[in-house]
Amino acid sequence: MTVSLPTPDSTLKIGTRGSPLALAQAYETRDRLAQAFDLGHECFEIVVIKVTGDAIQDRPLKEIGGKGLFTREIEEDLLSGKIDIAVHSTKDMPTLQPDGLILDTYLPREDVRDAFISPALGGIADLATGAVVGTSSLRRRAQLLHRRPDLKVVEFRGNVQTRLKKLTDGVAECTFLAAAGLKRLGRTDVPATPVDPDEMLPAVAQGAIGIERRKDDAATAELLMAIHDVPTGERLAAERSFLLTLDGSCQTPIAGLAEHSGDGLRLRGEVLRPDGSQALKAAREGRISDAAAMGADLAEELLTRAGPGFFDWHG
Repeated sequence: MTVSLPTPDSTLKIGTRGSPLALAQAYETRDRLAQAFDLGHECFEIVVIKVTGDAIQDRPLKEIGGKGLFTREIEEDLLSGKIDIAVHSTKDMPTLQPDGLILDTYLPREDVRDAFISPALGGIADLATGAVVGTSSLRRRAQLLHRRPDLKVVEFRGNVQTRLKKLTDGVAECTFLAAAGLKRLGRTDVPATPVDPDEMLPAVAQGAIGIERRKDDAATAELLMAIHDVPTGERLAAERSFLLTLDGSCQTPIAGLAEHSGDGLRLRGEVLRPDGSQALKAAREGRISDAAAMGADLAEELLTRAGPGFFDWHG
């Protein structure tokens, strides 16, 4: 099949959120496609779409919905044909896509780690008893409180600039961001210390850019094949299957990380009570071809160990 290429008169429309990080990810997607097919930037159009999760900044995510908060409006425009592809932070993506859409292209994965952000402290161990930590992530909240129940965790939403200002203003002593996001933004000025996954297992798919398209759009599928990173896809097949079986959302503290191990994969998973009072961990190793089955099996074990009501939120 001959690949049908975009032109200045028939551009490929790339849908994205409007945050600096979302735009950086959309530009990376555009640049990789342009390089793969020797095209100019004028053959692509970045389309910024306002999503509910960005519009509502004064309430915790758990109060206004799940992962679809950052994707719904973009997916509606993708289904209607207003855009040709949608670029997402895969950790924000629901495990199931709307009918007619598919998420099957991933760019090479960046740093998977969380980053500890503080102008004065070097890591979690430096936090004094009763210190105030800011985060909007239920996973990070639960992981922190499991390790340090003395900490006070406050809601902390907004882009990198907003969160740094909150630290400067004394709202909290530290916060956490994805190391991948800081790298993609080139924010070497941010006082960040990477946290080893053994200390804080990251969110499923953290550091991975996912590209969504219409299932019946064969021409776009051919284009995207040129920039799909197979090793990242293999890892996310295990991680997203793990999340799917757990029925994970922004309201459930779940962490998971798959890594290549020899010729196979090693998958680690963790589920926590929302208040951090209990954490359950397990791991699997297996063949790459069994990635999805491995993820589901690991999730089933943790669900069985957790029992009913494990994820109930009382905060």
